[in-house]
Amino acid sequence: MLTISQALYDQIVAHARADHPDEACGVVAGPAGSGRPERFIPMLNAARSPTFYEFDSSDLLKLYREMDDRDEEPVVIYHSHTATEAYPSRTDVSYANEPGAHYVLVSTADKDGAGPFQFRSFRIVDGVITEEDVKVEA
Repeated sequence: MLTISQALYDQIVAHARADHPDEACGVVAGPAGSGRPERFIPMLNAARSPTFYEFDSSDLLKLYREMDDRDEEPVVIYHSHTATEAYPSRTDVSYANEPGAHYVLVSTADKDGAGPFQFRSFRIVDGVITEEDVKVEA
């Protein structure tokens, strides 16, 4: 289960809405080994696409060096889907190279009448997708 603060949840959703109609992407880092998402790090979608996201390789390298210096790891890796449900695509699965991370997807498309977005979390390990519950804390 992903346990995340209301503030981080709100920041991820706000980023997804702000970048719409392009996909938004980013990371929430936390202390190494803790599993606690703490530091919100919005990233630029280098693809600038409504159907695809890509972290800029130099930004990603900088981020990993910074997390290493701070003894952090990526606890949440998030991105948005602008026209489809919040479920990992084949491309998303192929990019999932952090087996310990929670992969959060936010849909900014209101396809199911549930509101303007969906917020779902998955574990993706060796190509296997497992949805997990999300607990939002104050």
